[in-house]
Amino acid sequence: MNVPIIDPLQGDFPEIIEDFLQYGSMKCIAFNSCGTLLAAGCSDGNCIIWDFETRGISRKLRDSATISPITSVCWSKHGHRLLVSATDKSLTLWDVKKCEKISRITLQQTALHARLDPGALEPTICLACPLSSAPLLVNISNGSSTSLPVSVSQEGNNYTVATNPRKFSDGSTPFTPTAATFDWSGEVICVGNSKGEILIVGTKTSKVYAIIPVPGGAVIKDIVFSRSGLYVLTNSNDRVIRLFENLLPHYNTINELETIDSSNNNTNNNVEEYDIVDKLKTNGTKCMKYLREFQDVVTKIQWKTPCFSGDDEWILGASASKGEHKLYIWERLGHLVKILEGPKEAIIDLVWHPERPIVVSVSVTGTAYVWAKDYVENWSAFAPDFKELEENEEYIEKEDEFDINPREDEKEKEEVIDEDAEVDIDNLGDTSILKVSNGSYGGLRYLAAVPSPEQSEQQDKYPASPIKQEESNNSASPFDMDVVANGHASSPMEGSETFFAEEDGGTSLKRKRKPSAKGMEMQAEKDKKPVIKNPKSSSLSKISKPRTKYEFDSDQDDEFTDGFVF
Repeated sequence: MNVPIIDPLQGDFPEIIEDFLQYGSMKCIAFNSCGTLLAAGCSDGNCIIWDFETRGISRKLRDSATISPITSVCWSKHGHRLLVSATDKSLTLWDVKKCEKISRITLQQTALHARLDPGALEPTICLACPLSSAPLLVNISNGSSTSLPVSVSQEGNNYTVATNPRKFSDGSTPFTPTAATFDWSGEVICVGNSKGEILIVGTKTSKVYAIIPVPGGAVIKDIVFSRSGLYVLTNSNDRVIRLFENLLPHYNTINELETIDSSNNNTNNNVEEYDIVDKLKTNGTKCMKYLREFQDVVTKIQWKTPCFSGDDEWILGASASKGEHKLYIWERLGHLVKILEGPKEAIIDLVWHPERPIVVSVSVTGTAYVWAKDYVENWSAFAPDFKELEENEEYIEKEDEFDINPREDEKEKEEVIDEDAEVDIDNLGDTSILKVSNGSYGGLRYLAAVPSPEQSEQQDKYPASPIKQEESNNSASPFDMDVVANGHASSPMEGSETFFAEEDGGTSLKRKRKPSAKGMEMQAEKDKKPVIKNPKSSSLSKISKPRTKYEFDSDQDDEFTDGFVF
């Protein structure tokens, strides 16, 4: 390429595949606002929520009515709800914490993308982008929907807004708007059409306030806002990703658009037959500013959905070629900094972590690959005065280097702490940074672990072995005196013979174990052996005598005393 590649060690972006996630065949993914949970839609209609810190599964959202592949997943502002769209034309809203289905509706067409209103804590309004019709603003609670305008045309002194354009003679539609998204606050919607235009439409009024022409005039496939809402990316059919700067404020966006529109009306009030489309394009210059474009000037590849990094410093684009798993990372200023190559599998979805230099990409095989930065050990980070030496150097000790009493001017001043000062634990102070993150403040970060019914069924199917049960029963102490109702002390040593013996005036508890099967077999063999008699006498050579206190406690020890007298 003609663009110089910057040293990759200067940037905080992913470099290698650190891990991979696999469960069924995943099709689409989305992080929550703080990046601790990752939702993935599968081809069998299930939705899996991964705990991204432990890389384990936290929830499995299963709907018996949905068995078709999932097309998109979207978190609410604070992560308590999840919107799932499927190829069976359904939209399902889930309560993530309770793992319950809130509502489910069916559209007339399959929604390729579905987005929840980012301005509501418990949203019921969503934006759906069907396959070949205008975007819909859908109320999930009652199923009502409203078509959004996709183009504006001039007819004399009036203008018309097209929502369902007419078809050509071959049956194809002149406008196939599949790109639409909410802005940072959710007050307006950006709609892209096949003319290469972005329409700024009010969410509540469905009124077109401005038109932003995209250079090239190609069909717009994707519109993506950055996490802070300050920048916008567009992906067009001309194989170019373009960057815009959002000039509208985060709050009271509609009031600002009304002010821009009224000022243009006053300026052109004396102009006869003023073109309404030109006025809307003039409004668009005050809404977005075109900055630059990103492309591969050599191969001219198509791009999958682009995205921003969490801090808006990096822009990520994925190759849409078959059998190619390539990620391109640019600086926001336009320089290409890294090309990441993965397995020979096409990419179908990707997302950047909201707070860390981590990217997750989903391949056509349904596996999610986790890209992370390749960290190198740097000991100077632990000790600021540490210096790595390539070879031995002679060190000359200073005269006062190890003096016990340093000079007074070199002593550090002790920090004065007012122990009687009151600590305010109710107010959070300045939360402007949290507000810009659009959802990380007060959001759902983690989910409590729920026992899986499959594990309990597996334990019931394969009970513990008798040997382990016997070991567990015998694991108690022989002196465990658990008194039962009849006063008898139950012990795991029941069945063994117990007796008391006196030693040196004291009483001690001794236990004589029952012989094992092997011991009984050995005893039987011993009994079969012939008894040797004393040739001088017909009686046995064993002489009995009362035992002394050096007696043995087991019968096996008695065999060593045969023929001996103590």
